[in-house]
Order: sequence, then C-alpha cells, then structure tokens
Amino acid sequence: MAFRFEDLQVWQKAMDLDEQINQLTKTFPKEEIYILISQIKRAADSVVLNIAEGSTGQSKAVFKVFLGYSLRSAIEVVSCLFIARRREYLKEEDFKILYNEYEVLVKMITALRNSV
Repeated sequence: MAFRFEDLQVWQKAMDLDEQINQLTKTFPKEEIYILISQIKRAADSVVLNIAEGSTGQSKAVFKVFLGYSLRSAIEVVSCLFIARRREYLKEEDFKILYNEYEVLVKMITALRNSV
C-alpha cells in the first residue's frame, strides 16, 4: 500500500462507517439535504480524512492533533444520529447498531492517539 493510513485498522473502520452513513442518509427526507444530511456526511467524511491527513508525513504531535479532530467528528456523527432518531428518520435498532459501531471507533481512535 502506498500510504501509511491504508494499513491503519482505525482508518479502515472509519471508511466502512462512512459508507454506512452515506447509505443511511439516502433514506432521509429530501428537506434534510442541506441540513442534517450534509452535516452527518461531512462529519463522517471528516473522521476518515483527518486520520489519513494526520498519518502521512507528520510528526507524532501533529498526528495526535488530527486524531483529536477525527475523534470530535465521530462524536458529531453520534449527535447527528440522536437527532435523526428523534426526528424518526432512524429506527431504534439501526440507531443502536451505528451507535455501538461509533463507540468502537471512538475507542480505537483514542487508543491510537494515546499510543502515538
């Protein structure tokens, strides 16, 4: 693999979840396209992008900063999931699955940040 981030399990997990969020938002009402859909997709993308950006050609201190950005974006996705559930765009079962997956991702990001 050409780039360091491609080998990171945390990046791979974030990519998988990013795709799940993308698929989920296709079921949201069209009036949310510039509101909640945009917000949750940008946050999910940001998790992936910050892991990648921080891992390549940066110092350990800079990588930690980018992992912090990624962590905050993951928390933002979870907050958007709560909003989607409250607005009844997301079934409870689907909410729980994504919530649990993001909890795992947050722990992975935190562990990586602590190990750098």
